[in-house]
Amino acid sequence: MSYEHILIDVVDGVGTITLNRPDKLNSFAGRMRQEIADAVAELSEHQGARVMVITGAGRGFCTGADVRYLKELSDADDMEGLTALVEAGREVVTQIRTAPKPVIASVNGPAAGGGANLALACDIRIASDRASIGQTFVRIGLHPDWGGTYFLPRLVGPAVAAELFFTGDMIPAAEAHRLGIFNRVVPHEQLAEETSQLSATLAAKPPLALQLSKQAINRSLASSLEQMLDFELEAQIKCAQSEDGREGLAAFVEKRPPRFGSD
Repeated sequence: MSYEHILIDVVDGVGTITLNRPDKLNSFAGRMRQEIADAVAELSEHQGARVMVITGAGRGFCTGADVRYLKELSDADDMEGLTALVEAGREVVTQIRTAPKPVIASVNGPAAGGGANLALACDIRIASDRASIGQTFVRIGLHPDWGGTYFLPRLVGPAVAAELFFTGDMIPAAEAHRLGIFNRVVPHEQLAEETSQLSATLAAKPPLALQLSKQAINRSLASSLEQMLDFELEAQIKCAQSEDGREGLAAFVEKRPPRFGSD
């Protein structure tokens, strides 16, 4: 599949999606939202990609919507066009959360508005010390979308989320790390290498176990303990019956590194 506003490649088990409008800090334009959703769907099915990374070209991760285009929609009272944009964001977030593989956001610079929530939709966020992130919607009189009202309160709690939504402030990487928004913050020059190392670590893990663990994390947000115990039992049986499960147990007993395949 060819794309206009993103780059996609697969190397050593890692599929990378690079937002590619560096002159505009990778703000969304045209079919870019749909392209991201399509790329995530493509890599979800790609046998050679066991982990996904989403990052930005140039000095920005993603600064969200093209505000000039939003103004055009507002001036024309084109709510159908605005709805289409929000729905496209919904599709991206849904594709990421339901992808059967880990998705890492490698946040190389500012992540604002929908760009911030694109990062929040990912399973893990590793950031440059030059990065920043913010729920900037209120600055232009709009409401958060791209799942921000779901992800952020669960990461930082409702009171901190309220402050971030209400002020629209961009916060630096170190503060985002302290709040639990970023998993890791590394020197900017080391971001690509740190992302590569983390991706390689995950790509070497058993795919089925990662897939089911991701499902469990997402289910746990709206499930009871009893429901999660039931899911754990079902998932454990699936893993134990898989080739990777048998390989992992055998390798442990035989005191050798496991050689996981792709169930």
